[in-house]
Amino acid sequence: MGGGARVTAVSSNGAYSFTKPNRESITLLPGLGVEGDVHAGVTVKHRSRMAQDPTQPNLRQVHLIHEELFAEVGAAGYRVAPGQLGENITTSGIDLLGLPVGALLRLGPEAVVEVTGLRNPCAQIDRFADGLLKRVVGRDADGRVVRKSGVMSVVTRGGVVRPGDAIEVELPDGPHRPLERV
Repeated sequence: MGGGARVTAVSSNGAYSFTKPNRESITLLPGLGVEGDVHAGVTVKHRSRMAQDPTQPNLRQVHLIHEELFAEVGAAGYRVAPGQLGENITTSGIDLLGLPVGALLRLGPEAVVEVTGLRNPCAQIDRFADGLLKRVVGRDADGRVVRKSGVMSVVTRGGVVRPGDAIEVELPDGPHRPLERV
C-alpha cells in the first residue's frame, strides 16, 4: 500500500481562510502541525471546536486530501485544485480514506504524521462551490455517512515536505480501526 504514493502539493496559510496557497515546501513541527499555519498548535485551532472547548487536543494539525477526489468531483463539473479545500498536503496514489486510525505516513525523508480521523467537511465547502458538499459527503448502500474530503493527522516527527516526496505507510499493530470524523 502506498508503493507509488506521492505528495503532489503542499499548502499553508497563516490566516483563517478556506483555501490555502500552494508552497514550495512546508515544515512540520512535532506535536504542533504546519509551521506558520493557522491550524498549528497543541490544542484545537478549528474555530467551531475552539468555541466548544478550547482545551481539546488538536487532532487536526495536518489535513491531507487525495488528488483523486478532484478528478471525481471534476466529473460532476467542479474544478478544484490543490489547497482549495483547505488541505495542507495533497496526495496521489494512496487510499487515505481506507487507512486505519494510528497509521503512520512517512512524508519525504524525515516527516511523519499519525492519522487521527476523517475531516468532517462543513458548509464552507458550498461557499467555495455551490453543491460541492453533497459530492464530498454522501451515503453508502447501507445509509452510513461517507466523508471523502480527506484525513486529519498529528505530527509525530518533524521535517520539510515538498511536492514529489514519496509517502510510505506504516500500519499500526492490532485490528484495523476504521477512521471516524475528528
